[in-house]
Amino acid sequence: MVKKAINNPERIVDEVIEGLVFASHGRLTKVPGVRAIMRTSIEDGKVALLIGGGSGHEPIYTTYVGPGFADAAACGNIFAAPSPQIIFEATKAIRRGKGVLYVYGNYEGDVMNFDVAAEMAADEGIEVKHARTMDDVSLPKGEGRRGIAGSYFQVKIAGAACASGLSLEDAQRVTLHAQQNIRSLSVALRPGSLPETGQPTFTLGEDELEIGMGGHGERGVARRKMMPADRLVDLMMGQLVEDFPLKRGDRVALLVDDLGATTMMELLIVNRRVRQILDQIGVTVHDTRIGPYMTTQEMAGFSITLMRLDEELTHYFDRPASNESFLKP
Repeated sequence: MVKKAINNPERIVDEVIEGLVFASHGRLTKVPGVRAIMRTSIEDGKVALLIGGGSGHEPIYTTYVGPGFADAAACGNIFAAPSPQIIFEATKAIRRGKGVLYVYGNYEGDVMNFDVAAEMAADEGIEVKHARTMDDVSLPKGEGRRGIAGSYFQVKIAGAACASGLSLEDAQRVTLHAQQNIRSLSVALRPGSLPETGQPTFTLGEDELEIGMGGHGERGVARRKMMPADRLVDLMMGQLVEDFPLKRGDRVALLVDDLGATTMMELLIVNRRVRQILDQIGVTVHDTRIGPYMTTQEMAGFSITLMRLDEELTHYFDRPASNESFLKP
């Protein structure tokens, strides 16, 4: 059993939302009647951005709500998609006359429920467009890739596009352009658990690691023996660089993500090796994020995300954004 500081497991999501609302000091509120969180002050006449997915991955998606980020987040149960009703009620609450953009992970339940909610919104005269996240290079290229930590970069770009006054169609185009330029790969050293049961999502030997983890704690695509950090990063970066492929002169934004229980010491060692590799191949790092951006409970491990930048994506990436409760400067 994994020990956790929780109360009734059936109340976890509600209590997380309450905690975020308190931390925001009035800048966030709960969407009435459903498990969703929204900004208390949304500008009129903008494209509204709704993000969402299963809970248990905090800070994504709930804390990426704020000026320049999303206007609301729809919250599912632990590792489960939010219901169409939650998504629909959040859509109605944040609409400001220019339509609503949905950004969410490419998982079967999320795709189905956001599609149903969009149909419900259409019946209310609300125009909706979608931009799924699908950055996991452990799976073959195409529409079947999962959204993992690179979802943070996609939300950042989408939030900037919506805040800058673009039309719904243009905000979707920019967000999909980001999607096509984001790649991630993860590795687990120890599994996470389901808070309701306290049981791990899979088993992993003391001398083993797993490459290609899914965001919900799904097993990876390859199991290896433990190895030094540099060798592991070399293996991961080889796959990431080739998947683009990156070339000399390219610029990227870099995210080294803590999956939940990895020390900053380890993340910084990983970052050091990533930079050495990118320097060797002539790829410039425009900006770096290090820390817990998408987690899977107390899973030990990390992911590496690269977003290839051009002039347009750099413009939106550099726009100011703030969340209302997470990692305040």
